[in-house]
Amino acid sequence: MSKVIATTTCERFDPNPKAPAQQPPARSCDTHMHICGPASRYAYSKNRIYTPPDALLSDYVHLAATLGLERVVFVQPSVYGTDNTVMLTAMDNCPLTNRGIAVLGEDVTDAEIESLNQAQVRGVRFNLVDVIMPGTDLPLESIKRFANRIAPLGWHVELLLHVDDFPHLDDDLGDLPVDLVVGHLGYFRPGKTPEDPGFQALVRLMKAKRCWTKLTGPYRVSSESYPYNSVKPFAEFLFSEAAEQLLWGSDWPHVCIKTPMPNDGDLLKLLSEWVPESEIRHKILVENPSRLYGF
Repeated sequence: MSKVIATTTCERFDPNPKAPAQQPPARSCDTHMHICGPASRYAYSKNRIYTPPDALLSDYVHLAATLGLERVVFVQPSVYGTDNTVMLTAMDNCPLTNRGIAVLGEDVTDAEIESLNQAQVRGVRFNLVDVIMPGTDLPLESIKRFANRIAPLGWHVELLLHVDDFPHLDDDLGDLPVDLVVGHLGYFRPGKTPEDPGFQALVRLMKAKRCWTKLTGPYRVSSESYPYNSVKPFAEFLFSEAAEQLLWGSDWPHVCIKTPMPNDGDLLKLLSEWVPESEIRHKILVENPSRLYGF
């Protein structure tokens, strides 16, 4: 196989997060972030589409302390493939209560899955988007095989996909024996509306209590700069239809984005602007992640 060269070098995150004007509730959770590097120690996969700058645990702990976050979910980034070493090392050394979402190969053993479970991993991630050959077909057989293997552990399947590609997502995945989690509000393409059939299929899954959606990466579903006004109708629709199934995450360190680099304090502030009701914010930041991740 020929060597694959990464096509994008990512901008560095803003190292000076703004303190929130409104402190989040105790035990608030960031359900989506990544550790990258140090590149001098851990090699990136050759089969990657971007190269991130170092985004280290110490950087993230500073961010969490500034924003008032007490819990965190580490998510395996695509640049490491199925080698979860960097994530697991960060989880082990993190002073915050944490969980992890791993990427696994088909050859992973039950013993290896159990070891990950002991390390507080709680889900397996399928990435259909930020890879060399994006897919518009669900890897249904692989998802179902993993779902059956992880069901006894109480894990879930996390999907990174464009929901506008899957108008029958609820029919395809509604009968899995585990919960689903979808990132980036469904990762619909800019220009879509909440009436899009794929987005509506996602909402149906959520209303049936089969799926959770992460309020992450608004810059990934909008071509605008902060505050990403085109995203607000989608967020409001999700709040009105399925607030019990929503999660919030920073998506730090914001790799491979096409709009200006956001400040993480502004991203947390955006949640308050989308959801003025403190009771709903408490669900999204505390209660919902506690149910899903077993905090």
